[in-house]
Order: sequence, then C-alpha cells, then structure tokens
Amino acid sequence: MNGVRQFSLHHGQLLVDVRLYEVDGRWLASADTPDGPSLRTGWTPLDALVEALEPFEGIIDQLLETAPPGVLGRAALDH
Repeated sequence: MNGVRQFSLHHGQLLVDVRLYEVDGRWLASADTPDGPSLRTGWTPLDALVEALEPFEGIIDQLLETAPPGVLGRAALDH
C-alpha cells in the first residue's frame, strides 16, 4: 500500500497519534510523544511502529491492541 496510514492509539487517558509510510519496501513510523515525534523504520508496519513507540515502554502492547483492525497486517497477531 502506498500513501500514509494515520490513526491514534490509546491507553487510559493517553492518546498517541501515529503515521505509517511505505518507502521502497520499508516502513517508516512516526509516533507523537510528549518530547516530539519518535521516528523509526522496519521491514513491516508493526516492526517500525513498535520501535517508534519505544518512549512508551511498559504499555506498548496495550497501545498496539487499540490499532484499527488490519492496519498493521497479519504480523500484529503474532506480537
């Protein structure tokens, strides 16, 4: 899929806006944090997003559970 996938993840009162971009077969994820955007890359949308969510260590799994169905691909089921 080309283009941008934009959505929000949440945990309690915390809302995290994220964007995923596919570039030449790799993925770039951007997650908004209190200190500014966190940017990371990966071979899959999930890989990139998990890395970008590093500032939220301890609640990454809970945040990922709130992703829209299908947006992270089949690999999200295995995380």
